[in-house]
Amino acid sequence: MTGDAATRRIVAFRLDANNDWVAELACGHTIHMRHNPPWQTRPWVLTEEGRSRMLGATLACIRCARS
Repeated sequence: MTGDAATRRIVAFRLDANNDWVAELACGHTIHMRHNPPWQTRPWVLTEEGRSRMLGATLACIRCARS
């Protein structure tokens, strides 16, 4: 997303206790990747192919940015 120090790569996906997809970041933190229109539109997270395409993509890690 951005080139700052808080940008981290997605290394894996997993389901949480509520069956929502969570991205695991290289830093060890996680970010929920819900597809919940109209608030969050991420239809790619619903398929294995879509999640596979996003491996290696970067996200801003709020927890890393705070530290």
